Amino acid sequence: MKVALTTLGCKLNYAETSTYERGFVARGLDVVAWNQPADVYVINTCAVTETAEKKSRNLMRRAHKLAPDALLIVTGCYAELKKEKLYDIEGVSRVFGAAEKTHLVEETLAMLGCTGTPGQSGDDVMPAFSSGERTRSFLKVQDGCNNFCAYCTVPFARGRSRNIPICEVVKQAEQIAAQGVKEVVLTGVNTGDFGRTTGESFLDLLQALNAVEGIERYRISSIEPNLITEEIVDWIASGTKFQRHFHIPLQSGSDTLLKKVGRRYDTALFASRIDYIRQAMERPGEPKVFFGIDVIVGLPGETEELFLETYRFLKDRIKPAFLHVFPYSKRPGTRAAVMPDQVQDSVKTERVARLEALCEELHAAFVAGNKGMPERVLWESSVKDGLMAGYTGNYIRVEKPYDPALVNTLEDIIL
Repeated sequence: MKVALTTLGCKLNYAETSTYERGFVARGLDVVAWNQPADVYVINTCAVTETAEKKSRNLMRRAHKLAPDALLIVTGCYAELKKEKLYDIEGVSRVFGAAEKTHLVEETLAMLGCTGTPGQSGDDVMPAFSSGERTRSFLKVQDGCNNFCAYCTVPFARGRSRNIPICEVVKQAEQIAAQGVKEVVLTGVNTGDFGRTTGESFLDLLQALNAVEGIERYRISSIEPNLITEEIVDWIASGTKFQRHFHIPLQSGSDTLLKKVGRRYDTALFASRIDYIRQAMERPGEPKVFFGIDVIVGLPGETEELFLETYRFLKDRIKPAFLHVFPYSKRPGTRAAVMPDQVQDSVKTERVARLEALCEELHAAFVAGNKGMPERVLWESSVKDGLMAGYTGNYIRVEKPYDPALVNTLEDIIL
């Protein structure tokens, strides 16, 4: 039998889809491309925006048209939020919500008539990591969120913050290392909240993973500013496998908007965290720290003046290496969806363009500021125009003529 899988949304979804794929392969199914005939189609959906939901529905219809008799399995955030509506789409066989996806492979196999007993629904956490890339894997360490920010459906789609024990995460990392992967990116819905259900700490997790043999580098995919403790920063800076690379959501540089949507920090705390990391990790003659910052444009009530607070905070105070800019998307059922003073789409588009232009300026300055610094690059297997590419520890992309002997190896360079 054949199975085709596809994913929309975040790296957490990609890690889970890879885990489903390994489960099907272990039970004897062949994995085929999404546009090929198959006995099972698995769609891991996203619901962060209305566009993501539309793409998810289109994928369901395309799969059913390609193979009308195949099983069509739907999971992910959209599956949790709109389960009953998805069953109205022609061809959908089974929808796995957040508490059921741990048993997706077993129950799908049972529907195919394969041996095995379907599991029971539960609020446990599915261990997961991505595979398919020789150099990098995304390792799920946490799921769910307790924050309930006014604009976000994730706590409804993913549930409360929870995690598997450190010992289980370490086992996953050891499996990744056994595949020859050199770099692991820790991912979760609220990654820094790790330990809430096991009584362990995020720092405990980092220290345990640092000891896994075979993994050369770690990155933290995203961590809330209020969860980056000085203890964590000091330990990373002491000389570990964790890189000078932080992905931190800001969402807005306006304290008025941060308070309005329920974020758990203000701009003063955010700036103090950035300052502390730089003081601890940036030394003369050594590479700078890469900061990737998430920003939402057009939150309800964002006037031009409040937008400029964000713009100036990023440009003049934080000066990150990169901006991940998203236009606000009204999500039904959230507090922000019914707030007054919704921003017009045309205004959002214009503000996104301004921040993207700022991103280009900031990234160019970051690369120039690292010129002449010693770094290590992990070479990847992709080839374009005779060149191979890789990323330094602080996430600067570099290229050189393709050499197959260098793929998945670390090389010392001068930027």
